[in-house]
Amino acid sequence: MTSRLPKLVAFDLDYTLWDLWIDTHVYPPIRRVGNAVNELRDRHEQKISFYRDIPEILHRLREADVTIAACSRTHAPDLARQALRLLLVPPPAGHKRETPTPAIEFFDQLEIYPGSKIRHFKELHKKTGLPYSEMLFFDDEHRNKEVESLGVTFCLVPNGVDDRTFERGLSEWRKRHPVEVAEDASGASGA
Repeated sequence: MTSRLPKLVAFDLDYTLWDLWIDTHVYPPIRRVGNAVNELRDRHEQKISFYRDIPEILHRLREADVTIAACSRTHAPDLARQALRLLLVPPPAGHKRETPTPAIEFFDQLEIYPGSKIRHFKELHKKTGLPYSEMLFFDDEHRNKEVESLGVTFCLVPNGVDDRTFERGLSEWRKRHPVEVAEDASGASGA
């Protein structure tokens, strides 16, 4: 078994990284209360936070030098970006003395605007130069599986991303790219 990762991992936001629709459940202004880590509040005290396993997943991807993207068709893109700027991600396990990091700093690419996820991934491809086959996408909406027509591996997330779902997505991506994975494991240069 190899530990090879795709070169780009993309996440939808709503019901994938957090348990709400930013454009219908959240009422601005949003704010962090003091130095709260992984928690924001809106005008009505609605809590906004990443699902439990997201911080460690983001740290793992960053450590492996994987490009991280957010792809959301929300009708409140400015509010989504503001939430990513304000949310503080705790340090990785074993590094509790380190300072929390604004979530937005983990994301190399932001495709946050209404429209088809096909458009989002065409923009990611254009901006990064990465082949679609090197992209893995986690999303809670089955209709967004359309990105597979480009060659992106899609992982449906029925209850938000957790470690188990993340590993399932990686496993599916590796199954679809056995030649590249085998070449990487043998030390030969891949495509």
